[in-house]
Amino acid sequence: MSWKHIRGQDAAVRFFLSAHQEKRIGHAYLFVGPPGVGKGTFARELAKALLCENARERLEACDQCPSCHQVDAGTHPDLFLAGRPGDNVELPIDVVRELCGQLALKPMRGGRKIGILEDADDLNDASANAFLKTLEEPPPGSVLILVGGAAAETQLPTIVSRCQIVRFGPLSPTVLKELLGERGVSDRAKIERLTRLSGGSIGQALALEDEVLWKFRQDLLEALASDRPDSLKLAEQWKHFVEEAGKDAGSQRRRASLLVRILLETFQLALRASLGSPPEGQDPQEAKLVEGLARRLGPDKLLAWIERSLEADVQIDRKVQLVLVLEALAATLGNSNVVATPRGA
Repeated sequence: MSWKHIRGQDAAVRFFLSAHQEKRIGHAYLFVGPPGVGKGTFARELAKALLCENARERLEACDQCPSCHQVDAGTHPDLFLAGRPGDNVELPIDVVRELCGQLALKPMRGGRKIGILEDADDLNDASANAFLKTLEEPPPGSVLILVGGAAAETQLPTIVSRCQIVRFGPLSPTVLKELLGERGVSDRAKIERLTRLSGGSIGQALALEDEVLWKFRQDLLEALASDRPDSLKLAEQWKHFVEEAGKDAGSQRRRASLLVRILLETFQLALRASLGSPPEGQDPQEAKLVEGLARRLGPDKLLAWIERSLEADVQIDRKVQLVLVLEALAATLGNSNVVATPRGA
């Protein structure tokens, strides 16, 4: 039945079940929440339920009718999916205009047309403004779903004011572990680590399972454990590594962010070790590297590395030029004399 693929987002399911029961399904929604927690999957399940031909009191797809099969296959004539082209940093206005034009046509099956816009955080001023007429005067029977990022504040106020906000939270550790197991991750230690690092996102957890990522991280740790890390060489290695993720900027930023995330965890483990609380259950080789960083740097320098890594993660998310971010981070990590900035300084 519909909603069986939705895990850990019970509040959002109840919101739409109640709205349907009270006959107040809106014409525009903005989904916000952490990446990789199921917002896109939820949007497609909602579309399937709204387009299902076997009408019922509960908003729930039958998964059996031709309409449900077409939604699953991505061929339903009244469901339109749009998003940022892979080689673009922003959502072009042409994508928005095409989606609005498709919604303006009469439905081919039933009485609804559904538009799902992924990457809504990448709308620029022009493409966001192209939405306004459709949002203010929606075609009869149309429902528009914008899949955004972590917060509604990243959208223009004119967009937010015309949409109903639906918030999605991080997945619980229990749900994450179940999902990882269902996706073939069987090693308990790996499941625990991916759950801890993922921030409640199954998308992040699966991306972090990449062995290439962990191999590169191991090489970096070995370089950083040396007495005089070469920051220029580090920056060049990082640049090459993230470029191997693909030609589009989105793939490169995702890889860079994942790498920073796992490095940050290592620095935090080293900080604990430097304060006399080494973590238990580590791989012996990794524990040796972590202890080496702890001895060489000490708490103050490790705090500086953690602080700079957090800044780099924010900059990557805000689309600061990636080469500059990596060069600045490598320069900090290559300088063992750096210390954390005092709060309030």
